[in-house]
Amino acid sequence: MKADKIVLGVLGGLAAGAILGIMLAPDKGDKTRKRIMDKSNDYADELKDKLDTLLSSINKKYEKIWSEGESMISEGKSKFYDAKNEGENLIAEGKSKFYDTKNEIKNTSI
Repeated sequence: MKADKIVLGVLGGLAAGAILGIMLAPDKGDKTRKRIMDKSNDYADELKDKLDTLLSSINKKYEKIWSEGESMISEGKSKFYDAKNEGENLIAEGKSKFYDTKNEIKNTSI
């Protein structure tokens, strides 16, 4: 939203400056039109620079967020596989203890 306000402000300033330039121009039409054109080109260049800066800033933030997201996904996968392996180990250990106990009971004479 802030970028929209900046763009609208610059465009509004351009229009107001052009109108005031025409109304208050002490020079002939050719000179006035040239001055208006020069001034509008200056404003256009300034606007382009601001938009380039804004786009660069947005791009950097996007890349940072993307990188952080990839890191979080990688970390999450790693933790998931660690938990999965730990669970499988616990299951294997539980089965082993179960069968050991079962064999002890079978081998015990009552």
